Amino acid sequence: MNPLILIPARMAATRLPNKPLADIGGRPMIVRAYEQAAASGLPVVVAAGDPEIVAVVEAAGGRAILTDPDLPSGSDRIRAAVDAIDPEGDFDAVINVQGDMPFADPGLATACAAVLHGEPACDIATLVAAEADPSDRANPDVVKAVLALKSNEWGEAERQGRALYFTRSTLHGDAPIWRHIGVYGYRRAALNRFCAAPQSPLEKREKLEQLRALEMGMQIWAAVIDEAPLSVDNPADLEAARALA
Repeated sequence: MNPLILIPARMAATRLPNKPLADIGGRPMIVRAYEQAAASGLPVVVAAGDPEIVAVVEAAGGRAILTDPDLPSGSDRIRAAVDAIDPEGDFDAVINVQGDMPFADPGLATACAAVLHGEPACDIATLVAAEADPSDRANPDVVKAVLALKSNEWGEAERQGRALYFTRSTLHGDAPIWRHIGVYGYRRAALNRFCAAPQSPLEKREKLEQLRALEMGMQIWAAVIDEAPLSVDNPADLEAARALA
């Protein structure tokens, strides 16, 4: 496959305005996210909703493209960006890496690409990690993935499987709770189909975009990673990121 990493970013974050430009150890968060993604060895472009983001990324030696600030979601932003960058369709897969994960392992993007490469039926690839704390199970801000994990020839569960559902609700039972990581790999045709469809009833109910794909009959497969990366969603997360830096 020939994947391209796109990082959607915009200034108008509700809980943390101007988040992409937030200083973390002397560098803007979006620059840190870009550099981590670029370390994967795959081509990377920031799909920016604001010219300030483009300027910061380019000043750091990265590549960014300005997209319509009124696009409704990150998925729509990456679709607009890849259509502008690659109208001929040379990139057959798009990896959506979040701009608010300034320390994300470069291997997360390649893990998504590997799922797409290895599972012909997979339309969208994503990642999960085991719950970090028992309180994750009841926390509506922690999105849980319900997976049908593949088994190897010895009957042992493998580290990837098909996603049956995603929810903010509490999950019960003794099995591991998989915490969803917001990194996605799309086949190009799947991205176009997904963005062309209206919001679905379950998507609106749970406020989870990926449920639209499941309601459309698309297959989402998830790979299990060892640890969820730090995601900066609020001022407390930002302070944690600065401490980590």
